[in-house]
Amino acid sequence: MGMQKLKVCELFAGVGGFRLGLENTGHYQVVWSNQWEPSTKMQHASLVYEARFGKENHSNSNIETVPTKDIPDHDILVGGFPCQDYSVATSLKNSKGLIGKKGVLWWSIHRILSEKKNKPKYLFLENVDRLLKSPSTQRGRDFAVMLRSLSDLGYAVEWRVINAADYGMPQRRRRVFFLAYLKGTTLHSKLRKTLPNKWILEKGTFAETFPVDQNTPKPVSFVLKENLVSLSETFNSKKELSPFLNSGICLNGKVTTIKTSPDFDGTKTVLSDILENDCIAPEYYINESDMPKWEYLKGSKKEIRKTKAGFEYNYSEGGMVFPDALDQPSRTIITGEGGKSPSRFKHVIQTSKGPRRLLPVELERLNMFPDNHTKLEGISDTKRAFFMGNALVVGIVEKIGASLFRKINEVEKQIQS
Repeated sequence: MGMQKLKVCELFAGVGGFRLGLENTGHYQVVWSNQWEPSTKMQHASLVYEARFGKENHSNSNIETVPTKDIPDHDILVGGFPCQDYSVATSLKNSKGLIGKKGVLWWSIHRILSEKKNKPKYLFLENVDRLLKSPSTQRGRDFAVMLRSLSDLGYAVEWRVINAADYGMPQRRRRVFFLAYLKGTTLHSKLRKTLPNKWILEKGTFAETFPVDQNTPKPVSFVLKENLVSLSETFNSKKELSPFLNSGICLNGKVTTIKTSPDFDGTKTVLSDILENDCIAPEYYINESDMPKWEYLKGSKKEIRKTKAGFEYNYSEGGMVFPDALDQPSRTIITGEGGKSPSRFKHVIQTSKGPRRLLPVELERLNMFPDNHTKLEGISDTKRAFFMGNALVVGIVEKIGASLFRKINEVEKQIQS
């Protein structure tokens, strides 16, 4: 019997990395998507998204202005939401009305989950791993607020920081991924009946997809205050390190977290595996005259610099491997990867015809996108590089999506038999 596809709502869709990964498994169908870039008139990412997936059921407006009733019911809500300040404020008019700051997009997800009568059974979200430690004045507070508010909405959460290169993928890119299971789903009850460290280390969806070393430091456990406002105001106010480690779960406000290490011995893809060899446009090669500038920016520095106000300070940074190593996964792509100007963080490779920057199609491959996914009339190479600096590694989404689907159906089968 063929299992039904899970219906997906994709928020903060960018150029569609979540969608590509989930659709590659054959088990998911996007029923609604939203992509809105607040700072630009031209909606470049949304144009690429529509060119690849069609305009139907795609929204290109600020998610904060989209009424929940306009978003169709779905089984799973996915998206890479921005890392912002998630602090909680009470509104004076109505102290029951807990609201986060306007413009903070976590609260748009929260609003959809709290207003939907048929809540999505699963959430699959992504963020920069800084989320676990922010803000610097109360490390871990934002994550604590997020976990507590999901608990209050009936979701058990597991998270894991994953570096794609640790599992054989072509780019060192570290991101935190979350899966959440709604009360009443078989996965929620399975998690509830499993010892927390057993779930984190071997039974959970992340552990089954991306195995970890079983010899780990002891788990750390703590309970998150129920009152969101006081949690937001007081969490880790002594300015200690964040209590959230790279793996963990949260069930009914109780957190268990463990520092895990990857356990992988499969094939590794490296930078040389994804390179184009023929017909490379001349502007990608670095001019001899620009080399000193590149070398300076990539090199180690100890120097005295001046602030705008004229204060002098000591500045130092280590050197970068230059040119980039071809026999390793690539360094993380950042949004400023494109364009000709010399920079510390752009990739430069040595070729038989001299040093050159990476092409947009090579950047797409480093994120495991199909070739030329972002190629579109009116979209510059610099913009294409920017998309890839914002994107996620499609292979990670695909593997987690496949495991999640398998797990949902395994557990269902056990219950039926």
